[in-house]
Amino acid sequence: MVFRGPGLHIVLPSSSNTFQKSWIASGRILFLIAASGLGAIGLVVLSALWAGTESDAAALDRQRHLVNARLREQVDEVAHVIGQFGNGYLTRVYPAARSTGGSSSSLDAVLSAAAGSAISQTAMSAFGYDQAFVVDEKAQLLMLADAQTEKRYRWMKPLFLPLLQDARLGVRQGTVSNERTPSSMESRLASAARSKLALANLMRLEGRPTIVGIVAINEATERQSQPMRQFLIVVRFIDGAALDELSRQQGLNGARFARTADADDNEVAFQIDATANGEPIGFIVWRPDLPGSRVIGRLRPALSIAALVIAILFSVLLVRLRSSLGELKKSELHARQLALHDVLTSLPNRALFAIRFDECLAETRNSAERSAVALLDLDRFKAVNDTFGHAAGDELIRMAAERIRSLLRPGDTLARLGGDEFALLLRDIRDHDHVLPAICDAIVAELGKPFPLLRGEAVARVGASIGVTVVPDAGRNADDIMRYADVALYEAKMGGRGQWRLYSSSMDGGRNARDILKNELREVLAKGMASSADGPHVDPSANRPDFGSLEVYYQTVHRAEAGYAASGAEALVRWRHSQRGLLTPASFIPVAEEGGLIDALGFWVLREACRAACKWPEDTFVAVNVSPAQLRRPNFAEEVFTVLQETGLPPSRLELELTESSLIEDNSDVYTVLKSLRSRGVQVSLDDFGTGFSCLSHLLRFDIDRIKIDRSFVSQLGTKANGAAIIGAIVALSRNLGISTTAEGVETEYQRDFLAALGCTDLQGYFFSKPVPLGDLDSFRIAESAGLLTTAPGAVG
Repeated sequence: MVFRGPGLHIVLPSSSNTFQKSWIASGRILFLIAASGLGAIGLVVLSALWAGTESDAAALDRQRHLVNARLREQVDEVAHVIGQFGNGYLTRVYPAARSTGGSSSSLDAVLSAAAGSAISQTAMSAFGYDQAFVVDEKAQLLMLADAQTEKRYRWMKPLFLPLLQDARLGVRQGTVSNERTPSSMESRLASAARSKLALANLMRLEGRPTIVGIVAINEATERQSQPMRQFLIVVRFIDGAALDELSRQQGLNGARFARTADADDNEVAFQIDATANGEPIGFIVWRPDLPGSRVIGRLRPALSIAALVIAILFSVLLVRLRSSLGELKKSELHARQLALHDVLTSLPNRALFAIRFDECLAETRNSAERSAVALLDLDRFKAVNDTFGHAAGDELIRMAAERIRSLLRPGDTLARLGGDEFALLLRDIRDHDHVLPAICDAIVAELGKPFPLLRGEAVARVGASIGVTVVPDAGRNADDIMRYADVALYEAKMGGRGQWRLYSSSMDGGRNARDILKNELREVLAKGMASSADGPHVDPSANRPDFGSLEVYYQTVHRAEAGYAASGAEALVRWRHSQRGLLTPASFIPVAEEGGLIDALGFWVLREACRAACKWPEDTFVAVNVSPAQLRRPNFAEEVFTVLQETGLPPSRLELELTESSLIEDNSDVYTVLKSLRSRGVQVSLDDFGTGFSCLSHLLRFDIDRIKIDRSFVSQLGTKANGAAIIGAIVALSRNLGISTTAEGVETEYQRDFLAALGCTDLQGYFFSKPVPLGDLDSFRIAESAGLLTTAPGAVG
């Protein structure tokens, strides 16, 4: 039996026709019985669910109607109460205000600020309103009020104005009607007009659902040519005691008010709309009484019994089909073993790539067709995996696979060999001088773009290196061709990564260059540790191969003040190789990380730097870079304290430089290590701030002492305004947090003066000094005449 798919040919063990017919017949019987049983139980379940759902919907609709009706009743109740209050209560309380003659006999003349305050207090105490205001037609307060009440009214006033305008319109209409009405009907229509002046609306105040009522509390008289009306505005919030009362009356379990419909699974939300414009105010959320759900819960035992009966029937059938299903299981397991695709990316895996590669070699053996094999490796993938976790690493692999696949031709093959390694088989590249560069350049450029990970919470830049070999130019043996592509890949990585290399015979000499360099570094470290260690157990004269020695160079850091005196120096490791010459960290640090030598290398640099700094002035410091791998070691703090005790350097004069990628993982071990170091006085600085995974919380959580501004921002001074703006923002942030700032990459006098004017505390760069050996470091020599530190501004090393 053969399963065919795109690029997939899986051959299963042959089976007899009898087994196939038996399986088909058994499958039909099982399907009919299963369909009958599931159909019967499905009808019962669906009927019960439908009935329960309909019952729940009816009950819920009834509760919503009751809540809506009750809210309207409360609004009408407020309008009615304040209408009675405005019509009758003031006449009884202030009779003198209505009985005296002249224009001063009206309520407008009598009502004073004290009377307005009394009316407000009466409305709140006697009728239970949350707030009451007495205002005039221009919405100005006519009452004695404290500062908090006045402030609260100013916030509410814009929302009161539409309602106040409606009330003023009602007053005018009522007054005109009274003037044109005969005296026999004056009392009845005046009462009707006054009743129209009591208005109540549902709106949102202070983010809460509120009933606001307004009523005119004085009358117009014939002696008043332009009467000035006074209005009483009352406020009742319905999300507190009023909501509790509504919950008790309507049987709403756990009723609460919410601004959004954030109801849980067992809750419902009823939207409250404003009376005036129908805009949503909020939601009343409660746990509804759902009788249908209760009925369904009671039916569960019966449904469980029915399911058990069906399960027994299926068990009997499974026993009878056991032999057939066993054979099917074996076939399925065998098919899975022959699966030729990667689970994570759905790309062909190593086995399928080998099959297609062998097919390609066979087809091109007697033809002029040219093909190419490329090995692709993501740069800095391990850092992403260690920093953000394996889930982010898997996401990055999938995204990288999609990007590469989108650039390939239909006949090309992209396979994932494992981890972050991919393989490409490019068929029919007759004009490979043009096709190969186009494809490889496009892949390198595409993978060099940022990768948004973890739903945009993180961004990673990795890049890729590619090694390519042409078939059959490089040979006809598959193993040799893959080895040649691997050699080209290594050359691409050693050349700086983020590029591709085409194999040539001259690369064979560098096949094992990486392993050779790793072993040589191991020997150099062993010799360096032996020569600098103390104790009778060490034999410095041991016979070891001579691959040169490690050296520590120092680049001074200068205070951004008059004189620009040296305040410290940064320790930078160099390898003076016996055959290769002076190697910079970029040449051997990746090898040290890959070979697990970074801890020993970092420890050696730390000890040498502390020994050197002991001979410097007491007000200077030495800065040492620390890798993320060192920080993740729980005993790293104890190793630092051991070096300080051994060399005699005070902890306050040691500054450990971290990269932001060391902190992004938020590892508890890293936090513990830094906390222990800070407790003993060791200074901590954040290197290349603003270029990595910047997070301001790190400055506070890890108690950072110094921020080092990256040279990429300093280089923009005088050319781009953005550089000055970014540096200014970083300096301002540091000053407010009490953190020192060091600007790196200072190369001109203009940059020096500008950074000092911005407020940087320290400066570092070629303008002051290049990294130099300890013997050439003269910035800490004591001037005999003044006893001050000398500096070398403008030196280029």
